[in-house]
Amino acid sequence: MNEEQRVILITGASRGIGRAIALRLAGPGVVLLMNHYDPDPAMAEKTLRDVEAKGAKGQICYFSVADFQEVQKHVDGLLKEWGRIDVLINNAGITRDTLLMRMKEQDWDVVLAINLKGVFNCTQTVIRSMIKNKSGKIVNMASVVGAIGNAGQSNYAASKAGLIGFTKSVAKEVAGRGIQVNAIAPGFIETEMTAVLSEPVRQEFLRSIPMGRSGQPEEVAELTAFLVSKASDYITGQVIHISGGMVM
Repeated sequence: MNEEQRVILITGASRGIGRAIALRLAGPGVVLLMNHYDPDPAMAEKTLRDVEAKGAKGQICYFSVADFQEVQKHVDGLLKEWGRIDVLINNAGITRDTLLMRMKEQDWDVVLAINLKGVFNCTQTVIRSMIKNKSGKIVNMASVVGAIGNAGQSNYAASKAGLIGFTKSVAKEVAGRGIQVNAIAPGFIETEMTAVLSEPVRQEFLRSIPMGRSGQPEEVAELTAFLVSKASDYITGQVIHISGGMVM
């Protein structure tokens, strides 16, 4: 393990915000461990080629963040291979939107399993190594919905609100160990997840944004890059909204 290399694990890194973060952080001296769980590996392979073209070392990590044993097995293997993980970005997430009265138990369970338990699984497995090294950065991808709620997203909102509480609690636990834990709460960001929305729903979202436009994954990636840099060493336990003013 080259001590000058920085090892970064990003969950849900093959597309959307995760891909944008990987591309933003890619460069010489960076090892990007890019988790995904897509049935089709094409996007993950494209992201790998793109980060390697920017001079980073890349590795595709196929595992379900919702499976505790699977996470332990894969992350322990990565720690043995690379010696440490300096940065963890918990980005993997899904939606299963519908009104509560129509929501199936499975829709609730799978969203909480990936969006919230998945963060617990990955963080607990990685943080032991960070504590040993007395340094580390963890960034959790929350959502404005976790702060303000949204009709038809009670499962998603619950998972993201839980993630905010998790972020603050873990930040307090490890602040004295040289580890910073923060959350980013994106608003309406142009991704494949939001591309499926109907035009009326899209316009309703835009009317709620004082800046009058949606955000781009690259803008979230810029904020992430700041939070994993030395410039953020005195920032922990914070939830930073990036929403064009949707939440103030």
